[in-house]
Amino acid sequence: MRRVSNVAIGAVTAVALCTGAWLLGSGGAETHAPPQPSAAQGRTGQDGTLSGAPALPPSPPDRIRIPSIRVNAPLMGLALTRAGSLDVPPAAQKNLAGWYEAGTTPGEKGTAIVAGHVDNSVGPAVFYDLGALRQGSGIEIDRRDGSVALFTVDAVSVYDAEHFPDEKVYGAADRPELRVITCGGGYSRSTGYRGNVVVFAHLTGSR
Repeated sequence: MRRVSNVAIGAVTAVALCTGAWLLGSGGAETHAPPQPSAAQGRTGQDGTLSGAPALPPSPPDRIRIPSIRVNAPLMGLALTRAGSLDVPPAAQKNLAGWYEAGTTPGEKGTAIVAGHVDNSVGPAVFYDLGALRQGSGIEIDRRDGSVALFTVDAVSVYDAEHFPDEKVYGAADRPELRVITCGGGYSRSTGYRGNVVVFAHLTGSR
């Protein structure tokens, strides 16, 4: 993925996905904040040599499933906006995620990017429970060629938007890897969520 695109994606996931308007009750009190990953889930405990499955040929994805947090959602293609940042799925469609279609397809060699809202104005959205995902959990991506790419979660981290590690999240990989991104961290009435939850996973099989 081109470096310029990486920077643009980092900016949009810290802002456009992160309104959190529904958290404010009629009395203005914050409530029902989404789960956040622990520090332990952010450490892989691996030296980077964890074995994986051979890369799959490129094929656009159609659906993402994360059984342990009850995610089963269609995927739409996301392009860059005229300002150069990544567009986002329509907030009103709470069970919809997107993938960066100008980048790596999930399952092929490299880093594939999936993003979705944590909530919208009326309640939780597709990745509300992403921060509760644990190391070793499975992620399934249905691909248009009929195959299913099977990923295993290596780590789940939360990053402040001002210190978002673009290269770590969006940088090139020597094996098939997946990043799943939503909003997280602290919450402010004026700006929404202050950061992002990022799931790091790699391909471990297919069917």
